[in-house]
Amino acid sequence: MTVLYKLETFEGPLDLLLHLIDQAEIDIQNIPVSEITEQYMTYLQSMKELELEITSEFLVMAATLLSIKSKMLLPKPPVIEMDDFDMDMEDDFDPRAELVQRLIEYRKYKGIAQHLHEKEWERSLIYSKEPEDLSPYMPIAEENPVQGLHASDLIAAFQRALSKAVKRTSYARIQRDEISVKDRIREVVNVLASQGPGGRVLFSRLLHEDMVRHEIVVTFLAILELMKMKQIFAFQEKLFDDIVMEWRGEVKFDGFTEAEITY
Repeated sequence: MTVLYKLETFEGPLDLLLHLIDQAEIDIQNIPVSEITEQYMTYLQSMKELELEITSEFLVMAATLLSIKSKMLLPKPPVIEMDDFDMDMEDDFDPRAELVQRLIEYRKYKGIAQHLHEKEWERSLIYSKEPEDLSPYMPIAEENPVQGLHASDLIAAFQRALSKAVKRTSYARIQRDEISVKDRIREVVNVLASQGPGGRVLFSRLLHEDMVRHEIVVTFLAILELMKMKQIFAFQEKLFDDIVMEWRGEVKFDGFTEAEITY
């Protein structure tokens, strides 16, 4: 299991080494190992003076730099001629190649990590929530009352409205045939008097199909007046039965002319 130690702003020896290269503006493909090794060792010495814990990774990188530096200082072996071919014992192998490859890969992944960190920061500024139903907050569109109707329908409705308006403004004169209670008393008395003293007449006989409401009311009032004057006696054989009127008048018809009936 690899444990990552973060020292100040550097996350391991490759991060420190890449920082030194970028600070010195050195081509990563052509690293001056002697200069970078000196700067690296100076940094480790400052960590020691500040009593910071130096992990084994930094010490391994220091040993690697010193090894590369020593190899760069060693003279190249002589060229050995073999079968008319010139061969270099080391085949021009660059001791910095492995370190350069590691630094290139580290720089690539560091850039990717930085990009992802920026994306994470941008996303943290965005608030999101589960979708919900917003239809209750939507404006309610009023229904068009004439939707689906054509001009012909509107014209027909307008014509019907005009015809109804004409009927409302038209009126007819109604003539009322007035009959007084006094006149109706005379008519009732004539019917009763024709039966003779003690004669009886049903109330329904005084009515006929052509009578209107006010004539029926006047007839009833005439009977009440005759009962008041004690000229007739009214009774019923049973509940809700027809009213029976019995003539009791002993005076002639002219005797009613002085009755105070003004309606």
